[in-house]
Amino acid sequence: MEKIEKFWQWFQDHNEQLVMLNDLDEKDREQLENALQYQLTKYCAGLAYEMGDPTPNGRTLTFTVEGDTDLFRYVVELVDAAPDLDWWEFVAFKQPMGTELKVRFDRYLFDTRKMYFQQLECEEEPDMLGLRIAVEDSKPDDEDFQVGVYVTLEALIGEFDCATLIGYMETVPVPDEPFKAGFQALDDLPKFVDWFKAKRDE
Repeated sequence: MEKIEKFWQWFQDHNEQLVMLNDLDEKDREQLENALQYQLTKYCAGLAYEMGDPTPNGRTLTFTVEGDTDLFRYVVELVDAAPDLDWWEFVAFKQPMGTELKVRFDRYLFDTRKMYFQQLECEEEPDMLGLRIAVEDSKPDDEDFQVGVYVTLEALIGEFDCATLIGYMETVPVPDEPFKAGFQALDDLPKFVDWFKAKRDE
């Protein structure tokens, strides 16, 4: 049996427990979450998952590779092979979460309403997007801060577009008059990305 079939067989065998995950005690819940990750890693090292909260329509299970484009095809193949199960929606890659977001990463909190962006040219990769992100108290030498900004962009435009479109990113402090300085509101980034893709594909 192929690895992908083994993963979905295990999932179906534990389907009921996974649906009722929140009803398990902490120890059993942690063991089941770890077992799911173990089975996913057996299929393909580097894959991870995010499980949505239960709703009247069921739960969403999102598979992610944290932006590693070399592993994208494994996520697509996994979701394409997913069984049709009641109470489950299987999703490839983290999806956009909307706008006016507050994203916490490590010790930082990023408020998209207080952030701005400016397009930069990627001469070596004209099909890729360069971005200058203006953030209050920008910390260009702090890796956690930079990752947090990237995670915020991912929440705005989704994992796939973030990984396949953004070729370069830098952060700067917010200027006194960001719009006069050529910046746009970060919450306008999803619309800008749609425009950029349409222009690129012309």
